[in-house]
Amino acid sequence: MRELIIALGLFFFIEGILYALFPSKMKSILLKAKDAKESQLRIGGLIFALIGFIIIWYMKKNGI
Repeated sequence: MRELIIALGLFFFIEGILYALFPSKMKSILLKAKDAKESQLRIGGLIFALIGFIIIWYMKKNGI
């Protein structure tokens, strides 16, 4: 549970930093996402979820 809370905090930190440093770029990215097809967003989300799972699995497996 501790690691989940740390991961959530890291997510909020990274998201906040991106909006603080690049507000206009983030707005344009969100507008592009609005125009994207749902299937494209779904596939992209699944790819990033898989990458995240592999990173977590690797880190846990190797004790890093």
